[in-house]
Amino acid sequence: MRVFSGIRPTGDLHIGNYLGAIKQWIELQNENECVFCIVDLHALVTPWDPKTLQKNILETAVAYLGAGLDPEKCILFIQSQVKEHSELNWLLNNICPMGELLRMTQYKEKSKQYKNNINMGLLDYPVLMSADILLYQTNAVPVGEDQKQHVELTRTIAKKFNGKFGQTFVEPKAMIAKSGARIMSLQEPKKKMSKTGNPKGCIGLFDEPNDIKKKVMSAVTDTGKTIKYSPKTKPGISNLLTIYSLFSEIPIKELEKEFANKGYGAFKKALTELLILKLEPFRKKRKELLKREVYTAEILNQGAKKAQAIAASTMQKVKKKMGLPD
Repeated sequence: MRVFSGIRPTGDLHIGNYLGAIKQWIELQNENECVFCIVDLHALVTPWDPKTLQKNILETAVAYLGAGLDPEKCILFIQSQVKEHSELNWLLNNICPMGELLRMTQYKEKSKQYKNNINMGLLDYPVLMSADILLYQTNAVPVGEDQKQHVELTRTIAKKFNGKFGQTFVEPKAMIAKSGARIMSLQEPKKKMSKTGNPKGCIGLFDEPNDIKKKVMSAVTDTGKTIKYSPKTKPGISNLLTIYSLFSEIPIKELEKEFANKGYGAFKKALTELLILKLEPFRKKRKELLKREVYTAEILNQGAKKAQAIAASTMQKVKKKMGLPD
C-alpha cells in the first residue's frame, strides 16, 4: 500500500500533530511504501516570512526525523523541489468544479481568520493537496479530521478525471486515527491544540521538562474532582485522559480506575512525568540532527529525486490522456 501525507513548515510540531498523524506514519513506514512531504507551497497561502521559511523547512525535516521517520524506510522531501506538484495542480484546476472549493470548511474558516489575505491560493489549497496525493498513486492518506473533507474532494477529482479520460488515478482513502486524531488545547479544551493558539495550551514535541510541567499543571480541568472521560461535560480532564492513554497505551477505563479518588493534582503530576519520559528521545534526537544540517539536507535531496521519479511517471500518463505533448 502506498501512503502519502505532509505537514506545513509553519513552526514546531506539537503532541497533537504527533498523536494525530506522525505516530501513524512511524508505524506505517514499517509495512508500507510511504511518501512524506514538507508542503512548503501550502505555507504560502497564509502570511509567511520569506526570511525564515527555509529555516522552518529544515527544522520541520529535523522534527520529522527526530520524531522517528526513517529515510531508509520512507521518502521524505520538500514539495517545491518536485515541480510536478505545481504542474498537476494546474491541470486539476480544469477538472475541479468551482462550487466544490467554495464549500470547503477550511476555506471558510481561513477566510474569516485572514480577512486581509483572501487569495486564490487559499481557495485552491485543496486542489494542490489533491495533486500532492494523486501524483503518487496513493492508496491511503493519514490525516486529521480537519483534512478529511479535502481527501474526499481528492476522490471526487480522481473519479471525474478517470471518468473523462480513462483510468489514470488511484482513488485514495483518508486514514483517521481511531483516537488522538483531535487533541485539544490544554487551556481551551473545546478548541483543537494549535501552534497558533494559546502557547500555554500547546505542548511541543520537543518542549523541555520544565515547560511540560508548567503547561500540564496549569491545564484547565472541570468542576468537581472526579477523573472521568466525558468530552461533553468534562472536556478538560477528558482531553488529558486521551493524551495519557495514547502515550502510555493504557485504556482510558483503566486510567479512570487507577486515579479514582486521587484528584486532578495527582493525575496531572503523573501525566507530567509520563510526557517528560516519552518525549525525551525526541528532544535528544532533534538536538543531534540540528548539529548535522548537511546530513538532513542530503536526506531531503535524495528524497526529492525518488519522489520526482514517481511523479514524472504519473505526469507522463496524465499528459497523454489529456492530449498534451510530453
